[in-house]
Amino acid sequence: MTSNSPYDDDDRLVAASGPGDNSAPLTITEISQALKRTVEDRFGFVRLRGELSGVKRAASGHVYLALKDEKAVLDGVMWKGTAARLAFRPEDGLEVVASGKLTTYPGRSKYQIVIERMEIAGEGALLALLEKTKARLEAEGLFAPERKRALPFAPKVIGVVTSPTGAVIRDILHRLADRFPSHVVVWPVLVQGDGAAQQVANAVRGFGALEPGGHVPRPDLLIVARGGGSIEDLWSFNEEVVVRAVAESPIPVISAVGHETDTTLCDYAADRRAPTPTAAAEIAVPVLRDLVATLDDFGLRQRKVVMRPVELGRERLAARADRLPSAEQLLQPQAQKLDELGERLRRGLVDRASKGRERLADLRLSPAILRGNLRDAKQRLASARLSPALVERPIAEQRERLAALARLAEQLHPEKPLSRGYAMVLDASGKAVTSAASARKEPLLDIKFADGTVQAVPGDTPRKPAKKRDKTPPESGQPKLL
Repeated sequence: MTSNSPYDDDDRLVAASGPGDNSAPLTITEISQALKRTVEDRFGFVRLRGELSGVKRAASGHVYLALKDEKAVLDGVMWKGTAARLAFRPEDGLEVVASGKLTTYPGRSKYQIVIERMEIAGEGALLALLEKTKARLEAEGLFAPERKRALPFAPKVIGVVTSPTGAVIRDILHRLADRFPSHVVVWPVLVQGDGAAQQVANAVRGFGALEPGGHVPRPDLLIVARGGGSIEDLWSFNEEVVVRAVAESPIPVISAVGHETDTTLCDYAADRRAPTPTAAAEIAVPVLRDLVATLDDFGLRQRKVVMRPVELGRERLAARADRLPSAEQLLQPQAQKLDELGERLRRGLVDRASKGRERLADLRLSPAILRGNLRDAKQRLASARLSPALVERPIAEQRERLAALARLAEQLHPEKPLSRGYAMVLDASGKAVTSAASARKEPLLDIKFADGTVQAVPGDTPRKPAKKRDKTPPESGQPKLL
């Protein structure tokens, strides 16, 4: 049997078209492009469910991964713009639903999915991702109790990160106005959807970057708040970028996301968790009325404490005053003694008067007695024999003693030797200089002679040998100094 196929001739060396063959051979690129068009036309949009594996983020921002199930694996790629819009961080082991189109990659002869949208496959997978992220961040110490800071007692400025149009901000402002009116600065953000996590993180970091005393007041406390919702609605507050921003905030943070039963990773990273936004406002500030009552109570206690020593002093003083004797008791002995002394004085005066009468009676004064006494006195005066010599002799003796003292004073006068050729050395104040050491300390000396004074400057100039003196008497006038 004869075959008409051009490929039956195995011993052909050069490729050639057989009878009836009018198709030229395709290049690898041509067949790759044909396959690419066929796959993309047939599977222009697919929605796949699978588990992520081998997730890698390139330096360009593109994400490369693989979707797999029990029996098959499909490579996938997510371009930079799509990856930036993801509401979660893709990780290995996470079950997702990916939407996109199938295409081929000729460089490796494989097909892959270009993912345009990716969601977590069900709440169970979302909770699994939440637990995995929580464990990873907890291992880094972001949730450690020792990182928690004490909240300020009465913050002057409170920063609120929330949606400006929701009921949350109205509840917070209303509660703050009721309890403790404060200055509130609101940073409006999205609390759900694409870009919400980044806006919340930027708001927390923005409040922390404010300078104290600037145009916008720097808050003393932050409240990150959102109303209740499903886990998907609250997912922005589970994002790592929000958790890290809250944990790194230099300002203490209260997390008030959701209702009582809702818990996010932001709650673990914050310094304090509030079950509701209204409760966050109650935690942030005290009750002003309670503070006023407490201050009044402290003031009353202070006044009581201040007055207590005074009251105790009064009680002690009254008790001691009761034990003191009365003035009459103190004066009774002295009054009795005064009476005794008065009686003794009276008796003494009476006795003295009686004795005086007796002595007066004994004198027997009469003119004859008085004339006799006068005569006797005249006789004693006449017998005294007073003479001037008795007075002149002591005066002469005192005059001689005074003259002797005058002669001695004249001889001892310090200027007396000046007439014999001596001189006195005086300082600037006129005091005598008695030593060479004292003379050297003076800038100028006065040398006093019998007939005048000469000024000299002290110095240690060597003295020249003395010449023989001429026996001719010196000329009259002031002597010359050698």
